[in-house]
Amino acid sequence: MTPTHGIHTIDTGFVRPRFDAAYLIVENGRGAFIDCGTNFAVPRMLAALDDAGIAPADVDWLILTHVHLDHAGGAGELIAQLPNAKLVVHPRGARHMIDPSVLWAGASAVYGESVMEQTYGRLRPVPAERVVEAGDGHVVDLAGRTLRCLDTPGHARHHIAIHDARANVFFTGDVFGLSYRDFDTANGPFILPTTSPVQFDPEALHASIERLLALKPEAMYLTHYGRVESVERLAADLHAQIDAMVAIARAAHGSPERHAVLVESLTGLYAARAQAHGWQQGRDALRQLLGMDIELNAQGLEVWLGR
Repeated sequence: MTPTHGIHTIDTGFVRPRFDAAYLIVENGRGAFIDCGTNFAVPRMLAALDDAGIAPADVDWLILTHVHLDHAGGAGELIAQLPNAKLVVHPRGARHMIDPSVLWAGASAVYGESVMEQTYGRLRPVPAERVVEAGDGHVVDLAGRTLRCLDTPGHARHHIAIHDARANVFFTGDVFGLSYRDFDTANGPFILPTTSPVQFDPEALHASIERLLALKPEAMYLTHYGRVESVERLAADLHAQIDAMVAIARAAHGSPERHAVLVESLTGLYAARAQAHGWQQGRDALRQLLGMDIELNAQGLEVWLGR
């Protein structure tokens, strides 16, 4: 597929095909990556450069929307392959890229070291002199093309969305939800919010979505997964579901089986909305595609309830 405005979508290979995306923007022979997947995605990132006809030395930037490991775990390994690139990241995330030991320890405590190494690979530090902190409004210049970083909390407090003024699109990380191509119908893309642990904040998420809409983008490039249009309709769907998910969490708060109740209630919410959207494959197929996301959303809602 011919890239639009020099934007190339890269499937990082995480979990399953068309699940986790990174992007390459090419402008006047210079490149910028948006997100990078895990260590195991680095060969795919370098192959994308070959496909675009540029070399690793032609890449000026690796911009991270946030430092969750499915999007940023391979940053150290990739930067080591890009001799002229700098890493751009939210100020709250910069220290975790320079010294990823806290990220590693926190995730390893949950999943175990062996699972971490199999899933993400060992995290490699990024040299401090190659890290640029992107506060709200920070502008990245890609060969004269303006990429503006906006502070967009709600999914995570270390989250930025990147506005590409040339294409009038946003690279949204996870702040504009999840939209897998498996759920596309004649009615367009299906979307749901991601409230994965540990920093979900519904009010901030609502505000971040509205901030993106205010610039009237033509499309959003999601990490999960790809380019989506009809952004006003999708934003309305996200707002409605955020409120529904908060109501589900509050209703489950006192239950001794709270986690199981949350998982079942979220499954019901998404199944009903997918069916109304014209997706007819049924609840079991939905569980197969969204099982990990439902589990993480339930965990994130529980952490939020605890706060």
